[in-house]
Amino acid sequence: MADMTTYLKNELVDHVLRNAAYASPNALYVALFTTATGDDGSGTELSAGGYARQALTVDAPSDGATANTSAVTFGPATEDWGTVTHCAIYDAETNGNMLMHDALSTSRPIGDGDELEFAAGDLDVVFA
Repeated sequence: MADMTTYLKNELVDHVLRNAAYASPNALYVALFTTATGDDGSGTELSAGGYARQALTVDAPSDGATANTSAVTFGPATEDWGTVTHCAIYDAETNGNMLMHDALSTSRPIGDGDELEFAAGDLDVVFA
C-alpha cells in the first residue's frame, strides 16, 4: 500500500514540520472493500457475515517500506461477500481513521465458506 489518506498526510506534516504531537495507533487493522477507496477515507467496506477487520503487525522499516510479519486471514465467510477489490489499514478495529489504502493486484470474489488470506510479507507498505 502506497496511498496515504489525507488524514495521515496531515498528521505527518503536523508532527514532522510543525512539532505537533501525534500518537501512533496502539494497533493496526486491515479492512476489505468492494469499491475503490479514496484518500478521503471513502469506499464501501465489507459488511457481511463472518467479516471483521483483522489485526496487522509489520516489520521494522527499511528504506521507507515494510510488510506484514504474519498471515492476515479473513473469514470464513458465512454468506457471499461479493468481489473484494481494495484493502486499507485503519487505526481501530471498528470506526477509526483510514491510514493507507490500495487496490488488490487481483480482485477476489468471496463466496459462502471462503477465506481471503494475505501471507506474511504480502501486504507491502511503502512511504514514497
